[in-house]
Amino acid sequence: MSIRYLEKERIFWLDTPNTTYLLGIVAQEGFLGHLYYGKKLEDVTGAETLLRTSEPPYVPEKNDRDRSSFFDAFPFEYASHGVGDFRESSLKIRTGRGHEAVSLVYLKHEIRRGKGKLSGLPATFGTESDVTTLLITCVDPVTKIEAELSYSTFERVDAIARSVRIKNGSADPVWVEKVMSACLDMEGKEFDVLSLHGSWARERQMERKPLGHGIYSVGSLRGESSHQEHPFLGILSKNADQTSGEVYGFHFVYSGNFLAQAQRNQFGQVRVQMGIHPEAFSWKLASGESFQAPEVILTYSAEGLGGMSRSLHDLYLNHLIRSPWLHQKRPVLINNWEATYFDFTAEKILDIARESAKLGIEMLVLDDGWFGNRFDDNRSLGDWWVNEEKLRGGLGKLVSEINALGMKFGLWFEPEMISPESRLYEEHPDWAIQIPGRRACRARNQFVLDVSRGDVRDYILRQMFAVLHSANVEYVKWDMNRPLSDLGSADLPADRQGELSHRYVLGMYEMQERLLAEFPNLLLENCSGGGGRFDPGMLYFSPQIWCSDDTDAIERLGIQEGTALLYPLSCMGAHVSVCPNHTVGRTTPFSTRGMTALAGTFGYELDVTKLSEEDKAAVPKQIRAYHAYSDLIREGVYYRIASARETRDYDCFQVTDRGGRKSLVFFTQVLATPNMKSRCIPLQGLKKDAKYRIWQVNLDKEQMLTDTGKVASGAVLMNAGMILERPWGDFQGRLLYLEEI
Repeated sequence: MSIRYLEKERIFWLDTPNTTYLLGIVAQEGFLGHLYYGKKLEDVTGAETLLRTSEPPYVPEKNDRDRSSFFDAFPFEYASHGVGDFRESSLKIRTGRGHEAVSLVYLKHEIRRGKGKLSGLPATFGTESDVTTLLITCVDPVTKIEAELSYSTFERVDAIARSVRIKNGSADPVWVEKVMSACLDMEGKEFDVLSLHGSWARERQMERKPLGHGIYSVGSLRGESSHQEHPFLGILSKNADQTSGEVYGFHFVYSGNFLAQAQRNQFGQVRVQMGIHPEAFSWKLASGESFQAPEVILTYSAEGLGGMSRSLHDLYLNHLIRSPWLHQKRPVLINNWEATYFDFTAEKILDIARESAKLGIEMLVLDDGWFGNRFDDNRSLGDWWVNEEKLRGGLGKLVSEINALGMKFGLWFEPEMISPESRLYEEHPDWAIQIPGRRACRARNQFVLDVSRGDVRDYILRQMFAVLHSANVEYVKWDMNRPLSDLGSADLPADRQGELSHRYVLGMYEMQERLLAEFPNLLLENCSGGGGRFDPGMLYFSPQIWCSDDTDAIERLGIQEGTALLYPLSCMGAHVSVCPNHTVGRTTPFSTRGMTALAGTFGYELDVTKLSEEDKAAVPKQIRAYHAYSDLIREGVYYRIASARETRDYDCFQVTDRGGRKSLVFFTQVLATPNMKSRCIPLQGLKKDAKYRIWQVNLDKEQMLTDTGKVASGAVLMNAGMILERPWGDFQGRLLYLEEI
């Protein structure tokens, strides 16, 4: 088994294919301490000395006069609160008497094959043959609070899934006011910290900085994982790059408020924690009740950031995404949003569909504006019935006509929102999240529905199901366009109002689960004003997420780089749009736009009837390339070669099949520079003894492949590099295809 308990040493030994994780029980009281996480160990003899219990201040039974010194330095596996450890704690409980101190000690453990579900939450999964789970129950002898720490290891992936379940073993109610899902104490090394920050239209920008003394944290209080910060933290050795150095990755499988932090203390020790953000969170537990915290994914790579990326990609593809579309080619779609915004009729949509079908586009997605009295973004959210003033004859007629063209049909919803000007709000103003007597904060002139309430969820789903059953809708884009504020629920008692943010996320998860149960073959794409809820929790429900509302090909290089750091390319919604770009006003070549979108789900966001003849003629050629290489992009292995964020003038990445036989190289010259030679690009993931022929892929010519006449060995391509004559001019892309001969 990949998890063992060494009874004599009182050590738990967890292995993945290339890593080892060790924790142990110490002292008479049974404190649980972290020993090691890193490269795989074949022998752990002497590992117990890593806990330093044989040196001052010693364990409490040997030196109880310095108990605080022990608590303040011991590498706790799950950190206590209020009893002498003055670092950030993992768990905070408030009793009926107002006390908050808690100190957990080992009670029992169980090792089992497989992995159980987390009640109401998305989580990784696996069978008894490919996952092993360790459950350690700890207890606070004073408050009778129990914490069940869960660790799951994967036979073929270098990742560990951690979560915590808190149980109230006392006779009286308590309030959980902080619960981290994972805590990791590490020996003091000089680390850098890597995070992903951003805003609307510039999500997931990579930022790296030294980890000094004190606390570095990222988090969200927006009710969603957010555009601004991402539920990820990387802890990197100073020498770490894409191919070498140590990298610890922490990723939260959750779609609401989160906190991720790294703390370097007075001794240089580093504590990393991740969980639900404790601000605006409180959960009442009656006697015998439990609270399940979401899951955190831990991964360690000794092969730099690239090793971390590939482990997370493999984990999500094999143990998180459940959709029947996971390994299927996604239909090439066209979305009408940037083509028409709210100004459309059925005939306009059919015009777009007719022209799209001629060019080989396979699905039309009708975005915002098809329902209620929705002629702009000021009204009608919550009124989910078809506006037949726009769609004369109804949705069924429109979809039938689009299907007759050989195209599929998809539809946009924003189920979690309600407009003040809507029939739903007139009838149920108490269904909006708000605080009585306080002027509610609007965003995009809309409020948020209280989907923590079962009656609200039932109503919205009935409306959605009626629409979806009325026509052959094969795709749904589920959007969310504003954060949560004014947290108040008319349905929760005063002592449970602190539960609203988490209950909201649980309610949203339930809605998506019920949607997929009703329509099991539906292709669901999640969205939140672009990439505001692009997180592992949402991947559990949808195999793809709209990456960003910014469709500019050059801006997308950085957005998609930060996204691909953690997520498979097949998850990233990416479209070709018109120029000047609607977000940044930039003009880029149509072929570069196509190449950038190919590194995702691929589609179009434009009015195809208004394209120039040259661009229109290029659409079938781009679609031809998509069909030729979508399997490789979807199932292949991702390698980051160069980042425009660092080089300032060019960007490059590579996708290789898992046998190392075929590879695509994406290269973009962002800015032209004078007096420069051709680039020498070192590739990755090839077979060193194989020989490869190199073709250029043409996205705008009748002949898709041009033989460059070059043949090189994998060893030369990976060690010496591939000479690439740079494209001339700003924003020029080049796509190369390599195949073993």
